[in-house]
Amino acid sequence: MKKYGVNELRKMFLDFMESKGHLVMKSFPLVPQGDKSVLLINAGMTPLKPYFTGAEKPPRTRVSTCQKCIRTGDIENVGKTARHGTFFEMLGNFSFGDYFKREALNWSWEFLTKVVGLDPDRLYPSVYVDDDEAFQIWNKEIGIPAERIFKFGKEDNFWEHGAGPCGPCSEIYYDRGEKYGCGKPGCTVGCDCDRYMEVWNDVFTQFENDGNGNYTELKQKNIDTGMGLERLAVVVQDVDSIFDVDTICSLRNLVSKISGKEYGVKHEYDVSIRLITDHIRSATFMISDGIMPTNEGRGYVLRRLIRRAARHGRLLGIEGAFLSKLSEEVINGSKDGYPELEEKKDFIFRVLTNEENQFNKTIDQGLRILGDMEEDMNQAGEKTLSGANAFKLYDTYGFPLDLTKEILEEKGYQVDEDGFKAAMDEQRKKARDAREVTNYMGADATVYDQIDTSVTTEFVGYDHLTFDSKVTVLTTETEVVSSLMEGQKGTVFVEQTPFYATMGGQVGDTGVIQTANGRFVVEDTIKLRGGKFGHVGYMESGMISEGETVSLIVDSQARKDTEKNHSATHLLQKALKAVLGAHVEQKGSLVTPDRLRFDFAHFQAMTSEELSKVEDLVNEKIQASLPVNTNVMDIEEAKKSGAMALFGEKYAQKVRVVSMGDFSKELCGGTHVANTGEIMLFKIVSEAGIAAGVRRIEALTGKGVIEYYKKQEEMLQEAAKALKANPSQVVEKIQHLQSELKAVSSENESLKSKLAQGALGDVMDQVVEVKGIRLLAAKVEGVDMNGLRDLGDQLKEKLGEGVVVLAAVNDGKVNVLAMATDAAQKAGAHAGNLVKAVAAIVGGGGGGRPNMAQAGGRNPEKADEAIAAAAGILEGQLK
Repeated sequence: MKKYGVNELRKMFLDFMESKGHLVMKSFPLVPQGDKSVLLINAGMTPLKPYFTGAEKPPRTRVSTCQKCIRTGDIENVGKTARHGTFFEMLGNFSFGDYFKREALNWSWEFLTKVVGLDPDRLYPSVYVDDDEAFQIWNKEIGIPAERIFKFGKEDNFWEHGAGPCGPCSEIYYDRGEKYGCGKPGCTVGCDCDRYMEVWNDVFTQFENDGNGNYTELKQKNIDTGMGLERLAVVVQDVDSIFDVDTICSLRNLVSKISGKEYGVKHEYDVSIRLITDHIRSATFMISDGIMPTNEGRGYVLRRLIRRAARHGRLLGIEGAFLSKLSEEVINGSKDGYPELEEKKDFIFRVLTNEENQFNKTIDQGLRILGDMEEDMNQAGEKTLSGANAFKLYDTYGFPLDLTKEILEEKGYQVDEDGFKAAMDEQRKKARDAREVTNYMGADATVYDQIDTSVTTEFVGYDHLTFDSKVTVLTTETEVVSSLMEGQKGTVFVEQTPFYATMGGQVGDTGVIQTANGRFVVEDTIKLRGGKFGHVGYMESGMISEGETVSLIVDSQARKDTEKNHSATHLLQKALKAVLGAHVEQKGSLVTPDRLRFDFAHFQAMTSEELSKVEDLVNEKIQASLPVNTNVMDIEEAKKSGAMALFGEKYAQKVRVVSMGDFSKELCGGTHVANTGEIMLFKIVSEAGIAAGVRRIEALTGKGVIEYYKKQEEMLQEAAKALKANPSQVVEKIQHLQSELKAVSSENESLKSKLAQGALGDVMDQVVEVKGIRLLAAKVEGVDMNGLRDLGDQLKEKLGEGVVVLAAVNDGKVNVLAMATDAAQKAGAHAGNLVKAVAAIVGGGGGGRPNMAQAGGRNPEKADEAIAAAAGILEGQLK
């Protein structure tokens, strides 16, 4: 048998399925579209759910994909074994009410034995115990002896996911030989060892589960098959694990080379090498689909993967950033199947390096915090770090529990793992509670689910702002109806519409729908599955009925203003790339009639000079009155022509390409001005960070800019009036007032200091000695925290060496300050711990450094008691 490589096997499978009449579709992005039930695509069938349920018509009834997938359920085991990984590719062939068991099983067998060349005598099918049909196909038609067909129960061979479509499945196992086995007598298919590896799974979706275990036959029976590409490569190449197949092995070897640690020599090194190898594959693919490292959702999954890989790099002794070098190897090994990796490689490297550098700073900070926690444990005479503190290190500084344990064990400490688990469970519960309830499709269940899937809408709004069409469906907020009456809220569906539905950041059109005897006000236009456009609003007068012909009239002024803002975002994106660099990528946008918002990948705040350059460049292109042309072309042709595509977006075969002269060219389904001159003016009003590596620009165009400057002028007039000056004198007047304020403030501070000293009087006679260390503890009235710090500095100077503790009663509250000189600290004094204990007496809390700390309290009546306790607390600290 030939030992085919991963890229060869992927192509062989897709070519084979194409020969069987399947439409080969590209892998969907890892970000689920309209599915809230999963954070990341985790199986080949996940992005195809709308076709399985009939919610959307598939492009063909036979489809085949090689889908990139990520599963993080076993993330803690990745590296510890050679079995676990987070990223994998799933080969699949799917039938939507077309072929069923006979073809699916025969093709599985044909591909594995005839195309790949696996030995038929080493292949063992399994079937669901009650699925006689599948058993007969394997036995009678394909010719597998009955004793080689395994019957398993529901747990192993029945696929279901709560309520929804489900059914039995049939798996194919490959006997890899005794060298991979456990050697126990009776070792056979189903054993936990690595000898019999499941390579293919055919799921026969033939039932509907109502959620209570009641099954009914589906009218449209489907086939959903899956085969892990890396697993197949393990079998074909006859290697130990996925880490030994060609493309992954070359990546694993690069990790070894960079770290100088050979694979297969030491278990701890192997764990780290495998973990880095797996995690960098996941991270590379996630970033190529537009996911950025953040502190929540899928962004947090990415951040965790990158940080785990970076930390294990440290454990292997790798110095400095190294992940982008490994990412390049991932791209070289996978770009055959996923050209988007090559297209986005500079951006991928930038994100990885940025996050890695950030983590290196964070880990050092985390080590310092852990050091403080150790010191606190020392002080308290404890030997176990609390679960809450271990979780804080994990949640805030990205320290996995094993890292905290490792560091502490070296010093003879333990970690409260149960407490850590409880804190983790609490966070998971909060995340679960925050998750929205979704239907089987992973979308919120709505009235629109009741609409016939054959209903669709043709958009004619590129060329028309008014159009007559026939009403196909009407709904209220809860049900499909035949008519809507005056005062009712609802949604209108028609055959053809000039109304643009919210898509690609552009908001939906508003306007009216006129009927023979009524008027429906459209407040929003939404796009639903299957290409349906819903006109959402209310019946202002009369009624509207299903089947009648109506006039749809878009609010033309709002549409024109929206178009100005949309075209401006295209000019803005190109200008940002020109000024900041090619790494700039759109991360989101919002285009309304009033303004535009544009989110983009960039790793630091823009300077005022950069903002000015971008604004000038956009205005230059507006003044140049560039023609705006739209062409419909094939997706590959569009990309070759240099059109910018959106990150992680799944495009149809035919796309619209919007060009603005020779300056900008993007794939875009939105509506635009005919000429950039129509935009008139462009003004950036703000630029800010909204997530790690993501910036947001808000801007105005046309009349919006004129209104903006009018408001600025009004504000300037108001400011001048308040300053009793002309607008031209405002800056000079403010500078003069600032100088005056500075002088008054300085005088005020000096008076406060004198008052504070006066309030305290001569306290040097209150100095006591505690175990040879001088302590001055005193109470003072009516001094704020700034005054208290000044007073503390003066007293510390007078004291020479020792400890100062002051409590100031002010407006019904208490401020507490502690200071310790170097000699006092060497003797064991710690201002932070001291102030914490003193503040507790006055009903407060705080802390700080060993040399200086401050705190607040709510009980001024206990200030004398707190000061009196200072000596005893200090005594407990001193050696």
